[in-house]
Amino acid sequence: MARKPVKKTAAAPVTVTVCRGCCCGTERRHPEVDHAAQLVRLKEGVGAAGRVRAVPCLDACDHSNVVVVSPSAEGRAAGGRPVWLGWVLADDMLDEITDWVKAGGPGIAESPGTLDLQEAAVSRRVREGLPG
Repeated sequence: MARKPVKKTAAAPVTVTVCRGCCCGTERRHPEVDHAAQLVRLKEGVGAAGRVRAVPCLDACDHSNVVVVSPSAEGRAAGGRPVWLGWVLADDMLDEITDWVKAGGPGIAESPGTLDLQEAAVSRRVREGLPG
């Protein structure tokens, strides 16, 4: 029996997950933030270096606006783990996230020092519930 050809797929890229649920991404919670523009800015900034996706509530509402930067396959192999960032409300934070993704993200490149201030500690239950 002949073997089926194996499709080559690109390794998993750095993924930026943006919470847009009950608190994050809402005008009610953050009326001073243009949430749609934030998402566009991230997608354009990351470009081909990774992927950006919006998801419903990540259940970390105390840290609203939440963004999770997950390592690429290469970054995970190098020991990188998802980094949960809270209170991502300003354009300079978005720029630092996109610069970090372009540099390789978790496991490959050090995060900009100012993003360390935005790191949010979330429960294991919440971390493990991050959609794939």
